[in-house]
Amino acid sequence: MEEQNNSAGKELQHRTRAEVPGKKSWHSQAYTLGAISNFLSTFLTFPIYKVVFRQQIHAMAVSEAVRQLWHEGPQYFYRGIYPPLLSKTLQGTLLFGTYDSLLSFLSPVGPHSLGQRWTAGLMSGVVEAVALSPFERVQNVLQDARKQACFPSTFSILKEFNSYGLWGRLSLGYYRGFWPVLVRNSLGSALYFSFKDPIQDGLARQGLPHWVPALVSGSVNGTITCLVLYPLIVLVANMQSHIGWQRMPSLWASAQDVWDTRGRKILLIYRGGSLIILRSSVTWGLTTAIHDFLQRKAHTKKEMKD
Repeated sequence: MEEQNNSAGKELQHRTRAEVPGKKSWHSQAYTLGAISNFLSTFLTFPIYKVVFRQQIHAMAVSEAVRQLWHEGPQYFYRGIYPPLLSKTLQGTLLFGTYDSLLSFLSPVGPHSLGQRWTAGLMSGVVEAVALSPFERVQNVLQDARKQACFPSTFSILKEFNSYGLWGRLSLGYYRGFWPVLVRNSLGSALYFSFKDPIQDGLARQGLPHWVPALVSGSVNGTITCLVLYPLIVLVANMQSHIGWQRMPSLWASAQDVWDTRGRKILLIYRGGSLIILRSSVTWGLTTAIHDFLQRKAHTKKEMKD
């Protein structure tokens, strides 16, 4: 009986959007739920992110990255949290909201095919990359310990970017490293949304508590996606940590530099993979679970009103 109830609830959740395509409130709700879920998961997992970032930049061990942050003092441990907190909140707003809107546009009446989920996820990733790349750029400069003396605050970084000409502000400033960001975000979103619901639905049929399928689905999806795209993540972090007219290597030169500094070995590019798995599992597991929980609550309130 419990299994049937879980399956019925999941089917109802999937049918809601398809059966009422004309109600704009459902789409606006998707933007709101995405923002809240990403805000909470980002705040909870930021310490892990900062350790991982140091590994990507300096190619150091986990213990050494933690020791470096410890020696800098607690006043610097949360340095740079505001850009990712803002960007991840906007990311959730755009990612979930745009995906929901595009999916409804592609197929107003479900169920949705793998191709439709892939296309909607890919396009939502493109929108996300265009809108949020400047936030990630500022964040990566802030979290590089080598830049603390010259650029101690977000304002100092923005002042530097705005001192460039118009094209320089885009190519060397706010959108430095944009192409790998575009590929990473679009493919990552496509993979996440393509397999999130099938995994979650399959687990829900096993009679598990309603929060478990969402948590596991998000964790598995986030981990696999991050591991597949990890070389791009490292490349972006290194490209966006550069600042100033004198030190702006090209995309190819940046990729070559990452390859050389990692000893021309794939395993060294993936150094810190254990923390990447942990961060991705926790972040996307929490994000998916929180989003699913809020979605259920909103749907219950909607049913009570109707």
